[in-house]
Amino acid sequence: MTEPEPFAPVEHAIAAIARGEMVIVVDDADRENEGDLVMAASAVSAEALAFFVRHTSGLICMPMTGERLDALELPLMVSDNTDPKGTAFTVSVDAKRGVGTGISATDRAATIAALIDPVTGPGDLARPGHIFPLRYEPGGVLKRAGHTEAAVDLARLAGFTPAGVICELVNDDGSMQRLPQLAEFARAHGLVMCSIADLIAHRRAHEKLVHRQVAAEIPTPFGPFTAVGYESEMDGFQHIALLKGAPEGKRDVLVRMHSECLTGDVFGSLRCDCGTQLADAMRQIAEHGEGVIVYIRGHEGRGIGIMHKLWAYKLQDDGRDTVEANVELGFAPDSRDYGTGAQILVDLGLSTLRLLSNNPTKRAGLEGYGLEIVDRVPIETTPTTQNLRYLETKRDKMGHELPGLAVHPSAVAAPGDRPRPEPGDEPAPPHGAAEEDSG
Repeated sequence: MTEPEPFAPVEHAIAAIARGEMVIVVDDADRENEGDLVMAASAVSAEALAFFVRHTSGLICMPMTGERLDALELPLMVSDNTDPKGTAFTVSVDAKRGVGTGISATDRAATIAALIDPVTGPGDLARPGHIFPLRYEPGGVLKRAGHTEAAVDLARLAGFTPAGVICELVNDDGSMQRLPQLAEFARAHGLVMCSIADLIAHRRAHEKLVHRQVAAEIPTPFGPFTAVGYESEMDGFQHIALLKGAPEGKRDVLVRMHSECLTGDVFGSLRCDCGTQLADAMRQIAEHGEGVIVYIRGHEGRGIGIMHKLWAYKLQDDGRDTVEANVELGFAPDSRDYGTGAQILVDLGLSTLRLLSNNPTKRAGLEGYGLEIVDRVPIETTPTTQNLRYLETKRDKMGHELPGLAVHPSAVAAPGDRPRPEPGDEPAPPHGAAEEDSG
């Protein structure tokens, strides 16, 4: 018999917060892998704080927006934050009025109430104190996947002032509760438990986080396209949608979701097939007369960034394949998320797509955002001596559908290859011929 899923849907957590209840929020195993009691600051009572103190470490923290903290003149606790997770503590405070020593549950509840009261000013707070405000990262969990951001996001989504109260759950011996203990605690006290990862997914799926800025026509070798510029709150990047014809609001539109590849798209690197994929997508859409190419920034090296991608190249030169190199650098084989691209397509009024891609993960990633893929149209790519191993790795380890690789001798010399040396003078081929992936 399988164990029940410990995490409730994020909608249940939002509803619980809206009712004035506390919830448990669990972060990623790659971070602290801890669970915090979380509630909206607007709903805090002395009774609730007594429960916090009884079951947590007792260091009551209050995530708040930077605007509110600036208005209260609460600076960061230190100018040089060396905390590995970057938790942004401000100076601690007590309310000056209506409290005793400041440490009791009643006193701390009064301080929390004062901090969210718009009438409270800097002079109404004593420093230091027994409540520890935390500075929220603008963008919330989409920018920083921490409990600070989760608490403020949940309070806002529940309709409260964007401020929360959090503290880490501990066992009776003072050690941190991990997932098995957290699940048992949630069951014992009837609390909803959710994950920060699910909150991130919820926000990406339900909030409009891309904003159209400008559109202009650009001539290309495949005829004119209209370039539409977008700003994204999800990732902080600027993205481009290339439109051919008038696809907005139509169904079954031919779409290419193309991941940024500086080396392949701009420099013409032969280690990958990204540049040829982009060109083939533009050709197919131009011949069709209508379609969209979404060019997603921040996907360099399947999401690891240009410098790490160059390190991956170096590892490939030493014999690793494209997947092994990313993993050895501490990354997943593919770190990309298609939420930004999906929101751009929705902004263009698209709902059903004919997807130009050889990558099944890309299809699943878009369908997860409510888009319907009615057909997958392959991108033609001819293997070369430089990228053959890379393409084989994409097919064999990442599930890409590349039927043209069935016959390995089909690899041909790419345009621009140096003339082959005479037999016996040919140097040993490089081990690595991989990286990147827009497929």
